[in-house]
Formats: sequence, structure tokens, C-alpha cells
Amino acid sequence: MNRRELMLGLSGLGLAGLAGPAFAQGSAAARDAWIYGLPLIEMATTRARHLKAGARLNAFNGGRALADHTARQVTTPNNDTLYLSAWVDLTRECATLTVPVMGDRYWSVAVMDMYTNNNAVLGSRTVGSQGGTFVLAAPGYVAPIIDNGMEPYVVRVATPYAWVLARVLVDGPEDVANVQQLLKGFKIEGVVGDAPPILEGSRGDAAAAYFEHVRALMVENPAPATDLGLVRRCATLLSPTAPPAMASPDLDAGVAEARKLIGGGFGRDKPVNGWSYPRANLGDFGQDYTYRAAVALGGLGALPQAEAVYLRPVGEKDGLFHSDKLYRLSLPAQVPVDGFWSLSMYEATADGQYFFTDNPLKRYAIGDRTKGLKRNAEGGLDLWLGRADPGGARSANWLPAPKAGPWMVTWRGYLPRPELLGGAWRMPAIVPA
Repeated sequence: MNRRELMLGLSGLGLAGLAGPAFAQGSAAARDAWIYGLPLIEMATTRARHLKAGARLNAFNGGRALADHTARQVTTPNNDTLYLSAWVDLTRECATLTVPVMGDRYWSVAVMDMYTNNNAVLGSRTVGSQGGTFVLAAPGYVAPIIDNGMEPYVVRVATPYAWVLARVLVDGPEDVANVQQLLKGFKIEGVVGDAPPILEGSRGDAAAAYFEHVRALMVENPAPATDLGLVRRCATLLSPTAPPAMASPDLDAGVAEARKLIGGGFGRDKPVNGWSYPRANLGDFGQDYTYRAAVALGGLGALPQAEAVYLRPVGEKDGLFHSDKLYRLSLPAQVPVDGFWSLSMYEATADGQYFFTDNPLKRYAIGDRTKGLKRNAEGGLDLWLGRADPGGARSANWLPAPKAGPWMVTWRGYLPRPELLGGAWRMPAIVPA
């Protein structure tokens, strides 16, 4: 029995042992199963986009330019780092990841399973400046011995496929060429399996088709044992041995409820000063399936809080700004991060995703490395957000909003200090100018 056959056999156990807790029924089952499967759908859809655009499995792709308004492959991109992206196939053997010496520059390599959990974040914070060689190992594989006879540093990946996303800080457009040279030292080596994945679906699919895609992806990437409770409760929709889902009012009602639950993006926790703060389990979600789904929809690939803090304002309605008003964000001279910070501007799409928008300044984000900013008398920064150029001295600190339609901003603070993580320091409110 090969590995794929073994996974198929194990995935069929979702219907076993159900004499205890009853199945989730009707719309409740559809709601919970739809939410559970959304991260798989979003990961597979993103993977398919990359592969169709010419990316190769088990190889880094990208790193050519900073993201701009033409970037549409991943929701909520940043404009601070060059990305390298690799979709890794671990179905046949382990893969090797090599990171060059990085010096004092911020860098990170997030290794995510197909359920969007960060299984490891290698980088300035965890590895330091020297880089290294690491083995990516799927469940059941023993890491090989490297040439000097020592066991290598091993990253255990929870699924047979993974997304490896590298970020390297760029200090302005003139620094791009330097970072591109560094990126040449990032490598992934590994054997691609016999059946490269093409599986994808869409969050907009009809319910029955959606669940067929989710079940196929769960065969490819079996659920962890810690999710077995939900998988069993929803086995009529998630187990590959169950009959195909049939269209029904209950199914449609459950999916509608699921969409409503995750419609608020990064969750619905009580805001502070008009900002929504991430939960402590961001990036490693455990059994918080609704939060995991919301982040997969609105911020796929989010890092854990120890690496980066992501903040979003509540906006005018539903986390978005809709009007033509000019807004001000006043930041102090010192912001508690050891890496860097930036504020990014996005247009909001109808299906709940966010992308950069074209603007006269070709400015998609503003931050502590933005050249030409004007500081106030206290050394802080007054940032101006809106569709129209505020004019005069304010123009230097303007972050242009889309010419039409709703917009949203995200603040990122990399390598946050304890006062930011613990809540002793809070982001000032965004206010009408």
C-alpha cells in the first residue's frame, strides 16, 4: 500500500465510532462543515492560481517586484517585503529548505499546512541572521541524515502539502535589486509526487459542489486528530465514504449562515480605539474554526502575533470606509516594534477580499521607512487617508484611497514589543480630519 492509498483508507474513518455524540444535522451540519472546509478551499484556489501562472511545485517562485495594484493572486498583500512562494509536495519524501545569511535585514519563512496553520516561522526572531538548512517533513516521514552525519533541523508539517511563504524587507524601491540578490540564495529541493495537485474549488460554489471539493482536499490532506470531533459530527458532508451531498433547503440555509458568520473578516472581537485586534491564536488556530475561516478569507497567510501584529479599523460600516471623507491617523514618534510598521490601503471586493488600488502616487502603503514624510512638532506622524489629495503640507503624508467603492486599511507591526502584545500600548483612533 502506497502513501496515497493509506491516506484514502485513513480518511474513511470519519464515519467510524459514531455511537457516542450524534451527527450534526441539517443546516447546523452544513454551517459547521462549510466553515471547516473554507481554509482548504482558499489554499487550494491560491495554489491553483500560482500553478496555472507557471509556478512549479517544490521550487520558490516570485521575488521579482513589490506587490502593486496588479497583484491579485493573494488577498491583502503587503508592499514592504519581497515574497517568495513555494507550494511543497511532501507525498513522496521530505524536502530541503535553504536560507542564506541574511545580516541585519528582517526576514521570515512561514511554513503553513493546508489548513492555514503556521507549523513554523523561521526568521530573524527565531533563527537569527545566519540562515541555515532545514528539512520539511510530512507526517510519518523520518528526516534524513545530512552529509556531516548530523540530523538536520526539522520542520514537521501537519499535511502532505504545504505553502512556504518567505518575506524579506525592502527599504524602498531602490533596495529591490539588493533583496533580489539575497533571494537567489533561498532554495527548496524535493521530489514531486506522482499526481501533482490540480484540486480547487470556490467559496461561491453551490453547496453540493463545494462539499465535494472539500472532501477531495481532505483526502489529499487528512484532518488532524484534534479535529476529529467536528469531522465526525459532520461526517455526512465531510467523510469521503458518505454519499455525495444533495441540494436541499437545509444545506443552503446552513451555508448562508456560515457566510454571515465569517463576513466580518478578522473576527468580531470588541474594538479598542476603533481598531480590531487579532486573537492570540492567529496563525495557529487550534479548534477556532470560524476565526480560521475568517482569516483565510480576509488575510490568507497571516503570521502569528509573535512575528507580526495586524490591526484593522472598524471603519464606517462592516469594517470598511465608504464615504469621500478625509481621515487622520496620528502616530507618536516611537511605535513599539523591533522590526518595522506600515499602513496599507486596499479596495474591498464584493466577495470579501482586499487588493491594492491604482493611485496617482503609486503609493500602496505608508510606514516608518517611507521617504519624505513630514513629522509634527512632537516628532510624530499625522497620516491622511482618503480619496482626494489633502493638499499643501499634508500631501507628503497622504495614503490615497480608491477613487470609488469601499476601502479598508491594515496596520502591520513586525516583531512587536511586549507593550504592543500585552495591550499596554494601543493604536490611536482614525478620526475625520
